[in-house]
This record gives sequence, structure tokens and C-alpha cells, in this order.
Amino acid sequence: MSVPSATLKPRSAAHHAAGWLAWRLLPATPFVLVLLLWMIGWYIFQPIPSTLPSVAAVIEAIWERAVSGELWTHIAASLSRLFVGAAVGIVTGIVFGFIAGLYRNVSEFLNPLVIFFNAISGIVWLPLMISWLGIGHALAIFVIWNTVFFIVFQNTVLGVQLVPQVFEQGIQSLGGGRWETIRSVTFPGALPYVLTGIRSGLGFGWRALIAAELVGAPEGLGQMIFAAAEFHRSDVIIAGCLIIGVIAIAMDRWLLAPIEQRTIQRWGLVIDTAKES
Repeated sequence: MSVPSATLKPRSAAHHAAGWLAWRLLPATPFVLVLLLWMIGWYIFQPIPSTLPSVAAVIEAIWERAVSGELWTHIAASLSRLFVGAAVGIVTGIVFGFIAGLYRNVSEFLNPLVIFFNAISGIVWLPLMISWLGIGHALAIFVIWNTVFFIVFQNTVLGVQLVPQVFEQGIQSLGGGRWETIRSVTFPGALPYVLTGIRSGLGFGWRALIAAELVGAPEGLGQMIFAAAEFHRSDVIIAGCLIIGVIAIAMDRWLLAPIEQRTIQRWGLVIDTAKES
């Protein structure tokens, strides 16, 4: 006796939906495991709150600062610095990266210098920059720029130089000039590498910003953590760390990763299997 196909379709659809939901929730599994270990370990060992707070204490610290508005002030200050510093770093990195990528002699000449300064973390510049710029927005923006610029610059140079010359020759054989070749071939071909550099640069820039705020900033998530350390408020410290991580994941998964994926698909480097099927 055969089973009607009408009864199989709802089950198949439900099974597919359940599999899709499980796949989407899979990245959250490690966080759930860490949370469970934290709760179990704290219940067993009962550590001093100044060394390791309970999950409830951290949630309460986040809630209190969110209700009072203090948390949103710190988040807005950190994000505004990240936006300004990253914007300057991205623009300058792309412009100078394209120039260096188009002229290999320039890129070979600058490469040792770029490697030298890229090896020096932006945090190392803090003692000198404090004496130059003082404590405030300018200091944090410089640290972000220093971090983002070199990553975007190197990826842009790489992207420009990896564009197949046969594409450029094809445009030129059709009568296209230098600027037409750059607009139609070089820029689109290098764009996936540029976006990869932006994605990595923002991640490192966000981390560098928090470190800079620990030393010199009137407000921000890093300053919130630093102030909490003076009063041994480990609940506020961990709350700040959690918020920093959540913001980083949100920016990467919901903003940068989709833009990068669409760009790669747009220029034919990968095939969207969902559409093909």
C-alpha cells in the first residue's frame, strides 16, 4: 500500500524547516555550553564575586546600565569612534592601495615600509600619541586608523595585482582607455579583496579601539571596563566584555559578511547554488 504523496510533503517540509533551524542555531551551541559550564562551576565552587560573578549578577549589571542610559552612552561613543577611524582608514587604504597596486614598482618600494609599520601594533603608539594628541577622540581614532589602514592597503594591493591581465587586454583591444580598464575590470576584480580587508580591518580596529579606551577616553565600553576594575566590579567587567563580543559578531555576520558574499557572487567568483537548483 503506497502512502499518498500529499501526506509526505508536509512531513518533508517540516523536516527541512527543522534542519534549517538547527543549522542556523548551530553557531550558538558553543556559547550555550560555556554558559552552562559557567553556571555549574559557579554553583559548585561559589567563588568570591570580585573574582567571578554569577550569571545573574552580570545580567543585572547590564540591565541596570541599560535602564539608566549609561550603557547606551558608552556604546554610542565607541561606535562613533569606530565609524570615524575606520572610514578614514578604509578610504586612505583603498586610494593608496590602488595606486600601489597599479604600479608594481611603487608597491615593491613601499612593501618593506608597510610591513615594518604593520608589525607595530597601534597600542604601542599610545604613549607617544598621548603626548601629541592628548586623551580623547583623536587618540582613539588614530589607533583605529593605524589598524585599519594597513590591512585594507595590503588587501587592495593584492586584489589589484591579482586581476587577470587577459581581462584588461580584452578591454583595451576593444578601444577602452586606462580609466575605462580601471573602472570596468580592475576595480570590480579587486573589490572582493578590498571587502575582505575591510572586514578584517574593522574586526581588528574594534579590538584596538577598546584597548585605546582603556587608557585614554572619557567614555566608551573600554572606559566602562577600566572604571569598573578600580572598584573590583567583575560583573561590570564581564558585562562589558560580553557586549563588545556581541557587537563584533553582529557587525560581522549581519553587515560585513553579507556584503562580502554578494560582492563575490556579483563578480562571478562563486556560484549561488541555491539559485542554480
